[in-house]
Amino acid sequence: MVKVDKSYGYVDDNLREIRSNIAEAAAKCGRDEKSIRIMAVTKTVAPEIVNHAVGAGIGLLGENRVQEFLSKQEIYDISAEVHFIGNLQTNKVKYIIEPMTMIQSVDSLKLAQEINRLAIAHNKVMNILCEVNIGKEASKGGIAPDETADLLERIAPLEGIRVKGLMTIPPPSDGDIFLGRMEELFNNIKDRNIEGVDMDELSMGMTHDYAEAIKHGSTIVRIGTGLFGARNYNF
Repeated sequence: MVKVDKSYGYVDDNLREIRSNIAEAAAKCGRDEKSIRIMAVTKTVAPEIVNHAVGAGIGLLGENRVQEFLSKQEIYDISAEVHFIGNLQTNKVKYIIEPMTMIQSVDSLKLAQEINRLAIAHNKVMNILCEVNIGKEASKGGIAPDETADLLERIAPLEGIRVKGLMTIPPPSDGDIFLGRMEELFNNIKDRNIEGVDMDELSMGMTHDYAEAIKHGSTIVRIGTGLFGARNYNF
């Protein structure tokens, strides 16, 4: 159960529980728990609370919205790495190209080309994940599973980008089935050894399904409510 109080101590309690659950899930499938990173999803969470989580050992933050990130950026503890995980319009890439260490939500060649252009202009190589719409849901972004390998092959030659793997948000119903399909897709693409594509990261699993995602090979679990409690949409 998520705990809430004004001292932020609930974040420490929740983080201990999450780490315990990850260790248990990893042990059940013969994985090293250290191979799984916890991402704190910070949408609508006050930066002071986020910084408390960083102080408690969270080293990776996930930002969904460009404008919200820009309003918090100068307050954040700079020791944490930040990934962009939300829907990203090409005209917003310029605002996050410098501070982000990875963009997880790339689902088109057009977006990849803009990231590439700006990364080169900033003299950096941007790590990205290709977002896959594993459930083929009209309400979600992401490339169709059967089009993923082709998109990666077209992105791979871009000099300002390095593909590091895949990301997905599976449908809430039959989640274990879709997590399994994502694992299969990840491994199939990895076996293709596409030049310029490093299949190191599989970002999937949130508060309600991260244990199941670990069973299916997730290397990054994205947890918001389970760490920070119910969303404060008044932020």
